[in-house]
Amino acid sequence: MKRITVLLADDHAVIREGLRALLEIEGDFEVIGEAADGLQAVKLAKELCPAVVVMDIAMPQLNGLEATRRILEQVSPPPKILILSAHADDAYVEQVIALGAAGYLVKQTSAQILAKAIREIHQGKVFYSPSIAKRLSGQQQELQRRTGRTKKFAVNLTSREREVLQLVAEGRANKEVASELEISVKTVEKHRQSVMRKLGLHDTAGLTRYAISAGIIESSVQSTIL
Repeated sequence: MKRITVLLADDHAVIREGLRALLEIEGDFEVIGEAADGLQAVKLAKELCPAVVVMDIAMPQLNGLEATRRILEQVSPPPKILILSAHADDAYVEQVIALGAAGYLVKQTSAQILAKAIREIHQGKVFYSPSIAKRLSGQQQELQRRTGRTKKFAVNLTSREREVLQLVAEGRANKEVASELEISVKTVEKHRQSVMRKLGLHDTAGLTRYAISAGIIESSVQSTIL
């Protein structure tokens, strides 16, 4: 029997190790790679071409939502993306649906449900944690209308601007951002000003609040400047 190849993306090694152990017990999964941040997830997805990517949302360098968008755009054939997150509020779920991920599970889910979710999305279905599925039931029209804000965010900011936004919101100085992205400080400042102009913001605190509300970073990353 051909096993389902899986890439795990989570910035906590203990979670990746636990997920690997749970999946390997099932027998029909093969974990072919692990990523500790969003950039690494995109890189490994391109190199390994997994059937399914189990993706956390809050990761350094590049958050799971942006990593999902890039993987679905840049990897051919695109893998099925299963979001596995500690967050279960509608704002995150809406963004996942808008991006095209195939499923969303909360991290409190059981090993059996995780395995079932991977199998089902691998077959072309969608899968949500029972609590999320119940909440979404009968509300699909409303949900689609409310995803307009997320799509606007994706359209208004370029990929590079989203990278700069996340790193600035994580508390990185312009010089650090420039080094991380291998661009000049002047280019970082240009992108930063462009992001502020597009979002109607005027300071780093505003950028950070926006990044938190949009699910780009967690509030615990930069709570000191709020």
